[in-house]
Order: sequence, then C-alpha cells, then structure tokens
Amino acid sequence: MTEVSSLAGRLLVATPSLADPNFDRAVVLLLDHDDEGSLGVVLNRPTPVGVGDVLEPWAPLAGEPGVVFQGGPVSLDAALGLAVIPGDEGPLGWRRVHGAIGLVDLETPPELLGPALGSLRIFAGYAGWGPGQLEEELGDGAWFVVESEPGDVSSPHPENLWRAVLRRQRSELAMIATYPDDPSLN
Repeated sequence: MTEVSSLAGRLLVATPSLADPNFDRAVVLLLDHDDEGSLGVVLNRPTPVGVGDVLEPWAPLAGEPGVVFQGGPVSLDAALGLAVIPGDEGPLGWRRVHGAIGLVDLETPPELLGPALGSLRIFAGYAGWGPGQLEEELGDGAWFVVESEPGDVSSPHPENLWRAVLRRQRSELAMIATYPDDPSLN
C-alpha cells in the first residue's frame, strides 16, 4: 500500500455537492489519518442533550453551548472529549492531536484536568473512513481540506462554522461561503 500523507489536525469542509446527509455542510476535524484509515469528529452538529445529562462531572468544564455534539454517524454511544490546552506540555489525561488541540481521557477525574483546560467539547460518535476511503472522497471532490484553528473546536456558534471556516480562506474557497442553503430557490 502507498504511504498516506497525514491530514491529522486539518479540517475537512463538506463541499456543497456532498450528498451524504450525515455530512451536509459539515466541518470535520481529523484526529487520525494514516494508511489504515481516518477518524474525525464533526464540529458543527450540536445536539439538544446537555453535557451534564450524560457526563455530569465534566459539565462545568464544557464550553458554550454546553451540549453534546454528534461527532459523526459511527458509535453514537461512545463519547470523545476534545480540549484546547495552550503551551508545550499537557496534563495527564490529555493527548495532543495537533497544535493546542488534544483528546481528553474521559476516565480521568475532571478536577485533574480542569485547571489546564482552555475549552472542552464532548462528542457522541465519530466519523470514520476505511483505508483509502477518504482519499477516494477527496479525489471525487467531496471535501475541501483546510488548516484548523484552536477556536474551531470551541466555537460558541457552531451553526456558523461551515461559512466561517470557508470565509477565512485566502482563495476562491472564500466565495463558497456564500453558497445558498438551497440553490433551487435562486
């Protein structure tokens, strides 16, 4: 198998033509990407379920909105925590993914991580791709790949993230941010 250049830490931004309803206008942070497949979480799918309803000890550390996000269509009964921790070293119970963004071990007592956390977001489920599957979707033009920023993980207005990420691009991608929700209404 050919070597895959890792896209971990980058964002996948759904193109307007992506037909899968699970990823309509989705912004996915890739947590892992290698020749064995890819794994990420959708950053802009808040649910009505409060963090305190499912992971009460973590609720005080969750950023606004303090709800669980649907991280993707795979393993919706599993929870992932992402946190932004500035600096070179993160605390025990946190593993750096990219830059200041890392995964939180939700088995760690929250009081050990609390003082270090810049922000915390909880995801139910994740987005996953088998070997070569994401590369095929990229080749088909289903996703734009762009750099992530730490604030993407903790955006207080996740419903605006798709447009915001596209708008900050210094290329023709910025124009796609104006793409109508339903082009047939034009």
